[in-house]
Amino acid sequence: MPIIRKIGRESYPAESRPLLKPNNLFHKLSNSPSVELRKRAAFIKQHAYCPHPDHHQTRAPFHPDDPEARKPQQGGIAPAHVRFECPDCGIPVYCSEEHWVDDFESHIEICETLREINEDDHDLRSGRFFPEFQYPMEQMEEALINMTNWDTFLYSREFEAINEERSLRQATRLLTYPVTIGSFLHELSPYNIRKGGRLTPEGLKSLSALRYTLHPPKTGAGIDMKGLRPNPPPVRIFVLGARAESSLPREVWVQLAHMFPNVNFHVIMIGPESMANRDDEFPLPERTARNPFGAIMEDRFHYQMKISTFVEYYHTLHKSGIFKPYDPYFDCFVLFHPGLGHPASAHEWEETLPLLLETKVPVLVTGYTEYDMERDRRWTYDKVGGEMDLLLEPGENRFRSLRWDVNDLDPQDITCGNWGMWAFRGKRYETTMKES
Repeated sequence: MPIIRKIGRESYPAESRPLLKPNNLFHKLSNSPSVELRKRAAFIKQHAYCPHPDHHQTRAPFHPDDPEARKPQQGGIAPAHVRFECPDCGIPVYCSEEHWVDDFESHIEICETLREINEDDHDLRSGRFFPEFQYPMEQMEEALINMTNWDTFLYSREFEAINEERSLRQATRLLTYPVTIGSFLHELSPYNIRKGGRLTPEGLKSLSALRYTLHPPKTGAGIDMKGLRPNPPPVRIFVLGARAESSLPREVWVQLAHMFPNVNFHVIMIGPESMANRDDEFPLPERTARNPFGAIMEDRFHYQMKISTFVEYYHTLHKSGIFKPYDPYFDCFVLFHPGLGHPASAHEWEETLPLLLETKVPVLVTGYTEYDMERDRRWTYDKVGGEMDLLLEPGENRFRSLRWDVNDLDPQDITCGNWGMWAFRGKRYETTMKES
């Protein structure tokens, strides 16, 4: 059995900084009032390269719209790190002012978004009170959730009114993880088999099994002896390749349980980076005969949910049989931005993918951008296309993060959390009798 550990909170002294007002959020990163953002500017200048087409390539382009595709493979001037901060967005983007002016038509396409990212980062460090991070409690069974979009969801879940776009962006950056899962599994999901609903007939079959568990009938149980009923096991959500989502505040993950008031959840974070940004919980439990994988289990923050963390690859855990048996009525896999087809991470998924199909339970996958999502889908089809059923057609996630993020290694690379989503499952074969 895993070691039980109650995760507490420690208070740290706030960074000494002036209180930033809403009209004073824009600063060049290198001159930011925040020490953390000044360090980030130094990191970008040390690692990011100028995108001007006069330089030759520093890597192979990832897609046709990649700024690296504009550069010659040979010839041209040597690559140079970014040094010049755009006066409009405040982020280091070019090696010199001359290259920034010369390539301004290309930069203007992302300049406004980069400025929004800059101001959002300063807003998080402004010292203001964040009412958007106050979360509602349990949902009344009689009150239905409207999953048309973020506005209807937040209203029907009785969040405090969010009247500013910046506050909405900050709130959705965290909520996108549990709400993306809930929007896929819930019986009131915006994804359906009608035209344009993206859900396939096979997807409806898989989700019908899960929804039978997630929305149990309201009759049958009671408080007397005749009303006693056995409690079903918790619904298991396996989050593979967990990174930032593993360190989310636990009250954010509890929002998933509030969407299904009569069900218990067990969220299982799996991956070598699943303890990222959780330094307070080190060292990990010792690996023993009772806890062979050094798992951390949190089960005291909410009566409906517990979270386990395994700093290990999924294929290792699968082969050990620790999670068997898998049940399509109780289990679901989620891969947040897995990079299945990314050259740097595809090899890590080659052994895991066939094992996921073997379980025959739904696998929900998200991507940072449309290209990222399509690359993962193509790679999956190339590897196991004949052995999988598509459950949800690829497309934009209605509950993606509304806040954009910039890649510190390449400021031209702008993404948002869970932009797109699709789902698949190991193919099921049905036996039919042939009349003689």
